[in-house]
Amino acid sequence: MGLFDGIKHQLLDVIEWDDTNQDTIVWKFPRHENEIKNGAQLIVRESQAAVFMHEGQLGDVFLPGRHKLTTSNIPVLTTLASWKYAFNSPFKCDIFFVNMRQFTDKKWGTRNPIMLRDPEFGPVRLRAFGSYCFKVSEPGEFIKQIAGTDHLFETDEITGQFTNMLCSRFADALGESKVPVLDLAANYNELGDKLIEKLQPEFDEYGTKLTKFLIENISLPQNVEEALDKRSSMGVIGNMQQYTQYQTANAIENMGESGGGDGMMGMIAGVGMGNIMGGAIGNAAQMSNNPSAPPPLPQAVQWFAAVNHQQVGPFDPAGLQAKIQAGVVSADTLIWRQGMANWTAAGEVAEVAGMFNSQTPPPIPPPIP
Repeated sequence: MGLFDGIKHQLLDVIEWDDTNQDTIVWKFPRHENEIKNGAQLIVRESQAAVFMHEGQLGDVFLPGRHKLTTSNIPVLTTLASWKYAFNSPFKCDIFFVNMRQFTDKKWGTRNPIMLRDPEFGPVRLRAFGSYCFKVSEPGEFIKQIAGTDHLFETDEITGQFTNMLCSRFADALGESKVPVLDLAANYNELGDKLIEKLQPEFDEYGTKLTKFLIENISLPQNVEEALDKRSSMGVIGNMQQYTQYQTANAIENMGESGGGDGMMGMIAGVGMGNIMGGAIGNAAQMSNNPSAPPPLPQAVQWFAAVNHQQVGPFDPAGLQAKIQAGVVSADTLIWRQGMANWTAAGEVAEVAGMFNSQTPPPIPPPIP
């Protein structure tokens, strides 16, 4: 065997990539001095593409299948290299395998809260997170724009940029949607589809395609969520006064089952306080539900009189005046109402004295001569 035959057998006959890493996007085929001989077999598996590059210039792109490398099926590379010997001698070329499958379950999330104006809660801060999927759509463009001559290009080298793009466009789309906070959960799919349509032109610049964008959660700050939980609890309880009465009945029943003692006294005190608070809350809720209702009318003063050494009444002011006009009550008759310390003659009570003056009309003045 001559020296040339030894070199000839050292040259590679089969070029292929057995992908074992699920995160690899681009892998450069290694070879001694980048030499490939005429007639070599190129095997491109499903979900792969092979990109030829000669002296920094993109050549041909081979899709899945078994390819025999000759001048007839590498026209672009042949033109670039200006081969004079029709591949009768080995040629030098870089071969990059590109993974064309979908890369799934890539996470995204807002680093800082998104400030929005909600129609119900006013200014709110929202955080969001989810996942997305992407794939390489143009292998040549991806190598030219992103991977370059990197021997091994993996997903973590590009997902940071994708995440920044997704978060920025998500905040803009969320603000434009004008969807109330409490209705966002019903619009996750619509927001995701809208973002895919809006972001695809930017992914095209990298030779990639955004195949899926999922919103898993949009949340409020913890203290706001706690306030919402309390509000929901009150809504579930409903009538606070009835709820307090129900709790009181249960407490009394428990006291009967557990016996008396100091524990019973403490429970009774707690039940009493619960009734007071329940009544106050119920009244406040009723007033808030009827803000335009007028206050109750004031009650008229009730008078009592001592007639023939017997108490009669009560009389309202009009009734007392009627008794005075009928002669049943005179200025010397003792009367009393709530707030007075003792029975007092009617003529000495300022509120009643005026009623006696109006009994008899004043004398008619004499005619004018």
